[in-house]
Amino acid sequence: MTAAMEHADVTPSFIYDFAIVRDKVAMLRGALPAGVGIHYAMKANPLPAMVTAMVRLVDGIDVASGGELAVALAAGATHVSFAGPGKRDAELAAAVAAGTTINLESENEACRVLSIAERLGRTPLLAVRVNPDFALKGSGMKMGGGAAPFGVDAERVPALVKSLIAEGANWRGFHIFAGSQSLDSNAIADTQAATVALAARLAEEVGATPPLVNLGGGLGIPYFAGEQPVDLAVIGGQLSIALDGRADVLADTKFAVELGRWLVGECGLYLTRVIDRKESRGETFLVTDGGLHHQLAASGNFGTVVRRNYPIAVASRFGCDIEETVSVVGCLCTPLDRLGDRVGLPRADVGDVIAVFMAGAYGASASPAAFLGHGPAHELLTGL
Repeated sequence: MTAAMEHADVTPSFIYDFAIVRDKVAMLRGALPAGVGIHYAMKANPLPAMVTAMVRLVDGIDVASGGELAVALAAGATHVSFAGPGKRDAELAAAVAAGTTINLESENEACRVLSIAERLGRTPLLAVRVNPDFALKGSGMKMGGGAAPFGVDAERVPALVKSLIAEGANWRGFHIFAGSQSLDSNAIADTQAATVALAARLAEEVGATPPLVNLGGGLGIPYFAGEQPVDLAVIGGQLSIALDGRADVLADTKFAVELGRWLVGECGLYLTRVIDRKESRGETFLVTDGGLHHQLAASGNFGTVVRRNYPIAVASRFGCDIEETVSVVGCLCTPLDRLGDRVGLPRADVGDVIAVFMAGAYGASASPAAFLGHGPAHELLTGL
């Protein structure tokens, strides 16, 4: 908090501490089985400085658009994979030209990539994103177990992979993502074991060993009171058992996990300054120069079923006793713009800075910064 306050002269702003990210990666490497790679899903925080720092720290960068691909390449990334439905021909061409692994989302996309690669005279690097027949229990967002716009249904994957190999493509393996934002360590471990088993079943039907199986992510972070962080020892230990017992067809396969929120979510603060303090029918409102146009998730409007407050503090009075119950609202003309709903805080006056924690992921880039023309928040990466 002290380091962040050194940069609090400019608000609204996001301050990211990369030392926290570095520690998270070290913790994860210490828990995972030897040789399991760590990929950064840069959609969680695509700030170019963050991506550049991540390239030096992790084993791969996962992108979800041509714009993210350009940022990753400019950051020096050499191990890049490209997932996401609706890839445009120009994006596919750029990925083929850059030697990026494309995670195919459909048979039609496969046909388009092969045609583009032939035109460019290049051999495409193609993996298949699998829509598994199971989902991650307790996940905030389920990415499998039913009909989905993401990936190819598992039962159709072997035929697609065989066709890719027959066409001369460089088949790079499977990308299997069953869900995200789970705090249930045993459920994550069970899903990873099921993913390894599914990869083996698909590989046996194909009759070939996948070079890489991306196990997806799913590890959540505790945003709210009463939530506990995932137990990396449980997840890593159970993954070791699953990999030690994997089928022979996966003996030479490499594995990776793909994480975004878990790596960067806790490294960020959103700082916004009180510009008005007002009373309305017995309720006190702190009106700030920021809001949901920068930090949509904290307002409860980014997939939250029941709105709950992110951790929040008066930055200039951190550690002081609670003096009042207030609502922290932004500067937008909508009742949705509420960063803190009836929260207990030390007294804050005009000019004080409010800090919203857990702001490192799905903040600036996942929020409608253009809404009402207030403009984007300042972003700063520290701790390098």
